Amino acid sequence: MWSTPSGAKSSSAIYSLIQTALENGLKPLEYLTHVFTQIQRNEEVPIQSLLPWAEEMPTHCKLPQDVATEK
Repeated sequence: MWSTPSGAKSSSAIYSLIQTALENGLKPLEYLTHVFTQIQRNEEVPIQSLLPWAEEMPTHCKLPQDVATEK
């Protein structure tokens, strides 16, 4: 996957999503699963509701408070 420029670009996009989720106190796997499920169920889902800092993010996507504040 990293042996081509497009593979490197794809990898960096995924890494960026994961790091942004972590920086916003989310569990990356649960967050990405939520986003992809919402997109699959509703093509017109507001993009703002899928951003890692969205207030309406489900609690199962969030890291426990003590883990989220450790840095």
